Amino acid sequence: MPSKRELELVVISDTHLGTYGCHAKELLNYLKSIRPQTLILNGDIIDIWNFRKSYFPKSHIDVIRQILKMMSHGTDVIYITGNHDDVLRKYVNLNFGKLQLVNHYLFQLDNKRAWIFHGDVFDNTTKGTAKLIAKLGGKGYDLLILTNRAINWILEKLNYRKLSFSKRVKNSVKKAVSWISNFENTAAELAIEKKVDYVICGHIHKQQNKEIVSPHGSVTYLNSGDWVENLSSLEYDQGQWKIYQYKEEISTDIFDDELVPLNFEMQILAPFN
Repeated sequence: MPSKRELELVVISDTHLGTYGCHAKELLNYLKSIRPQTLILNGDIIDIWNFRKSYFPKSHIDVIRQILKMMSHGTDVIYITGNHDDVLRKYVNLNFGKLQLVNHYLFQLDNKRAWIFHGDVFDNTTKGTAKLIAKLGGKGYDLLILTNRAINWILEKLNYRKLSFSKRVKNSVKKAVSWISNFENTAAELAIEKKVDYVICGHIHKQQNKEIVSPHGSVTYLNSGDWVENLSSLEYDQGQWKIYQYKEEISTDIFDDELVPLNFEMQILAPFN
């Protein structure tokens, strides 16, 4: 049986547990394959906007179980709130053993300063009246992902390459490309002003690791991507950042450790009912 990969820090975001688009089984496989000192959950982990009692499969609950298991084995977990789980913001600064709930997190990383937040603060569509439209759009996006999966199943049977409709839209529509660029530059400018070395975001579902230079300085901008389309995370170890891309050859069976019992799962989900 292969050993788990030991890592200093892992950042995941936008898992959207509780939606059809979430690749919970793949995420569980990944979590079982690593042993990080710190795991940062950078927002939109449980999709409370789209939560419904009728859909929260066992595979999604198993992800929560695995995170609890990692905590019981010594992993520190920092949960940063996002827009799809913004109801948790009323409980920020909660500390529960190895779990810390915050809106943003500033910390030292090998003598460098890192600043991490979800990133919805830059998105006006998550506020006020536009929030309702965004929620409706989220349901449409969920349906698009579900349809995309069905089509990809057929393509796979016919030995054709899989397609991602939402990725194609994001990469081809000029406004979408411009919005992502503006998001990254705004985050970088704020980070440079704050005099940090790394700024780490989620929210836009686009993994990234690049240096951004402005007239006021430079900063390393990182984004962990998501577990709906890209199945990616950020990993930090031995002074190096890398984007991890999920590999299908990882199997749950080879890391078939027992999950923490979650007899109180309904209490965990109670605030979202």
